[in-house]
Amino acid sequence: MDRESSWRIIEQQRLAIADLLAELSDEEWDRPSLCAGWRVRDVAAHVACVPLRIPPKTMLRTAIRARGNYNRLIDGLTLDYAADPGHDPVAELRAHAASRKLPALTNYRNIHFDTIVHGQDIAIPLGRTLRVTPQAAAAGADRAVEVGWPVWDRHRLDGLRLIATDTVWTYGLGSEIRGPALALLLLVTGRAAGLAQVHGPGVATLAARLENTSAAPADFD
Repeated sequence: MDRESSWRIIEQQRLAIADLLAELSDEEWDRPSLCAGWRVRDVAAHVACVPLRIPPKTMLRTAIRARGNYNRLIDGLTLDYAADPGHDPVAELRAHAASRKLPALTNYRNIHFDTIVHGQDIAIPLGRTLRVTPQAAAAGADRAVEVGWPVWDRHRLDGLRLIATDTVWTYGLGSEIRGPALALLLLVTGRAAGLAQVHGPGVATLAARLENTSAAPADFD
């Protein structure tokens, strides 16, 4: 998927997430998401703040608190944003849906799969549906499998072959795991929720690996 197509997917997903959030009750905003330690409102805040400029002083202060740990940095920035009553994730997602601003040290391919996956982090625990085309999910998975430290263990997919059943996409060698591209993307990014939609001899291996990890909130923004 080329750059223009990816940005169109990002815009569509931001608007879809905003529409979903606009329907939620106060209780639903505080439900746990698929991201360990983050509520729905925290994931919403994270996705909404991607196109926004973080003041350098805020970034420096949070980086010092994180003591050089990337995951803690992202967690701190997100939770501070979520706790700020001056921010409205629904309004900001809609206002900046088409923005192509990128945080430092990232790229549009990261934001592509980051936005898709975080939309599912919100929707799945709430029993809602956010539609993602198989082609968009596969393009996200293409990038997600390349990412390693400091976000994921590069060996998490060793000995496994992922095969999409709804589009042309494969990755890796070894025991097969077959299923929809979106389910595979969730598994690649550490979301055990994807296990319900896949099958194959490699499923048990990946399930065991996911039991020893969690879908950390750290991303690429």
